[in-house]
Amino acid sequence: MVASPSIGVFALQGDVREHLRVLADLGVPAFTVRRPEELDRCDALVLPGGESTTMYKLARSFELFEPLVDRIRGGMPAFGTCAGMIMLADRIKDGIVGQETLGGLDITVRRNAFGRQVESFEGDIAFDGFSEPVHAVFIRAPWVEQLGSGVQALATIPSGEAAGRIVAVRQGNLMATSFHPEVGSDDRIHRYFVDLVKQS
Repeated sequence: MVASPSIGVFALQGDVREHLRVLADLGVPAFTVRRPEELDRCDALVLPGGESTTMYKLARSFELFEPLVDRIRGGMPAFGTCAGMIMLADRIKDGIVGQETLGGLDITVRRNAFGRQVESFEGDIAFDGFSEPVHAVFIRAPWVEQLGSGVQALATIPSGEAAGRIVAVRQGNLMATSFHPEVGSDDRIHRYFVDLVKQS
């Protein structure tokens, strides 16, 4: 069990500062990860929202892609939000030609499933284990189309055209959300991940 884990935030692209802020507010040592030697310091990693196609290309350019794959396969806890969910998925629909993911989560995700930037939205959703709903912000978000047998759905869209679509998952030491829990003041999902890391 890790008493006070050091959590890195993938920082080549995406909303890095917001995740660092939430983790710092929780008293967790958090730092940016742009190079393999910084990844070596991580007990766990957050993959933020951003542009998944840019993220994998930059990870390749900075020689970070394979070390990330190795650490995730080796059991390092990781938490992906929005584009980070795509990065952790084993399978992707509507990706660009040749798009790569780090993998680890036995899920199929659909990129930009809810539509373009102008179709971004927010709303309250139930999250497994929480007594009160989470206010979720979706920005060009993916959703999970298919779960592997070992994957737990943590949240779904409650109503509307996308009702029932899975937007948060966990599989062992890996978890991901379609939405952006780093936006706003609710730190429960980050706290959930930190607890997961401490128990790993």
